[in-house]
Amino acid sequence: MSAEARAALAASDPKMGALMERVGEIDLETRLRRRSEEAPPDAYGALLRAIVGQQLSTKAARTIYLRVLDLFGGKTPTPQELRDAEESELRGAGLSGRKVEYLRDLAAHVISGELELDRLDELGDDQAIEEIVAVRGLGRWTAEMFLIFHLERPDVLSGGDLGIRKAIQIEYELEEMPSPEEAVALSERWSPHRSLASLYLWESLAAVPD
Repeated sequence: MSAEARAALAASDPKMGALMERVGEIDLETRLRRRSEEAPPDAYGALLRAIVGQQLSTKAARTIYLRVLDLFGGKTPTPQELRDAEESELRGAGLSGRKVEYLRDLAAHVISGELELDRLDELGDDQAIEEIVAVRGLGRWTAEMFLIFHLERPDVLSGGDLGIRKAIQIEYELEEMPSPEEAVALSERWSPHRSLASLYLWESLAAVPD
């Protein structure tokens, strides 16, 4: 994220400007480095990793993910390899039956061409999200995280993200956590730099005691 983007975001909203000054400089590259060990660099691998890690702690997700890779010689399985794998082997790695279904649906969408991963970068944000959420197990939040961290889209904010909503509640001194719709409505003032705003909102929580 450029200095111009940070300056424009800070100027768009006094409260966001104060938050940014307090947190200090942060950019997408910093976050990408933090996530580099957790998410594969290719789109298919990143979505596979996202499904494996759903509703798990970071440690548990990484453990199961590595076990899955071990089934395929330590590398990300191709869609066809994933389709051909025995369910018992996948479940033996720690995947639930439902996650096995989700991974196979991802593989099926890629094999059939319904999900053209190489083409996602050419689509608008809403179109890309629509293609991703057509896969079972990939919801809007996962798609939005994919847009921010994999496609590096500059203007994405997830109204359904609890961290985002909690940070907004704190920074704007709201009595209650805003609804997803309220969070998105408030974020309009930060456009076209809502991905950067998301990073600052997440980072602001690190200094807040539990």
